[in-house]
Amino acid sequence: MRKPPPLAAVDPAAPPPNLAKRPGAVPIALQGLSKQFGTGVQALDTINFDIAGGEFISIVGPSGCGKSTLLRIVAGLVEPTTGACERARNATAAFVFQDAALLPWRTVSRNAELLMELEGVPAPERGSRAAEALKLVGLAGFERSYPHQLSGGMRMRLSLARALALRPDLMLLDEPLAAVDELTRDVLQEELSQLWQMAGFTALLVTHNVHEAVYLSNRVVVMSARPGRILKVIQVPFPFPRSPELRSTAAFAKLTGDVSAALRQRDHI
Repeated sequence: MRKPPPLAAVDPAAPPPNLAKRPGAVPIALQGLSKQFGTGVQALDTINFDIAGGEFISIVGPSGCGKSTLLRIVAGLVEPTTGACERARNATAAFVFQDAALLPWRTVSRNAELLMELEGVPAPERGSRAAEALKLVGLAGFERSYPHQLSGGMRMRLSLARALALRPDLMLLDEPLAAVDELTRDVLQEELSQLWQMAGFTALLVTHNVHEAVYLSNRVVVMSARPGRILKVIQVPFPFPRSPELRSTAAFAKLTGDVSAALRQRDHI
């Protein structure tokens, strides 16, 4: 796959990379946010957390701790029971799920246009933006193919292209790489990081993979078992762009160990 050109490295002592220079980036403020469903299940309890515009945040925690519920509240798909999620009302948000959720009867190009259709983007603009997004994710030349003709990694790239074509200010990622093999996952992590650096959107990723969380993020949020609370926020000091070799360094191993240790604490289970 043709990768986007690398960006300049960022001082690790500085705030998250060039955030002040990203005019479309959307800050998010979670204030006293709790969620209880009608069944009586308390999913989230008093979440307080600020996300800088253009920051990449990963959320890790036990299964059922409310990670995906939190993502849907940020997206505006679910209302909190108490508290608030504050972000710009006119911000464009795109959601990428674990299942690529492609329409099998549509070509690659037409799948890439789907979210734009729903947003009412004119047809000529949809075509050009879809072509641009497909080129970014390395699917140029596959425009007339159908989803069943693509590998798992290519289908996930198409899902990312569909979201990128919307030109989102906010990208919400719910375990999008969980279903691909480890080698493909490593490659897609690098490509996702490149795309985030190029486009400048704010990113919120839910993952069970500690290495993925550390590799991609400015900060990693560790949540407790249900009802989900934020127990620890871990800063990731490595500058961007990050190379694959980072994964084999002692510093990376220590940081992933710190996140894993936080997840293993008794009160997290």
